Amino acid sequence: MEQKILVALDDSRNAMRTIAFIVKTFSPAENDITLFSVLPDIAALCDMNSPELTPYFLSQHSSFNQLEMQKKQRIDEALQQAKDILVKAGFENDRIHLKIQQKKRGIARDIIEEAQCGYAIVVLGRRGLSGVQEFILGSVSQKVIHSVKDISVLIVN
Repeated sequence: MEQKILVALDDSRNAMRTIAFIVKTFSPAENDITLFSVLPDIAALCDMNSPELTPYFLSQHSSFNQLEMQKKQRIDEALQQAKDILVKAGFENDRIHLKIQQKKRGIARDIIEEAQCGYAIVVLGRRGLSGVQEFILGSVSQKVIHSVKDISVLIVN
């Protein structure tokens, strides 16, 4: 059965485990896959409303922009690597889509919003937080699984 799959990725090793899981679990012939990543807005730190820190942020604005560009490059490379793995496993190149967007509302909320665009399933890795950290901070995967409605969510360990 053909279905649209949203795979939320970053540039971590966990993300590549998610791709390996997809290769083992899903049929290459029947799926449209979107590899999706939300870029954190590092430069937005410069816009923080903190009078004590504003001079520092303004003086370091170009450094933050450089960090943001490097992060985008790493994400681009990770998504391309994921696509290459899928293609080698028999998934059709033209049925694998890469989508990167700047964070709008929050990483989890942006994934949830994208999921509402006709996907049958969302696949993402579980973040490597300890039980206590996850309880206090939450995780992207936890927020997605609790907020997505009428769409299956698969969390890869």
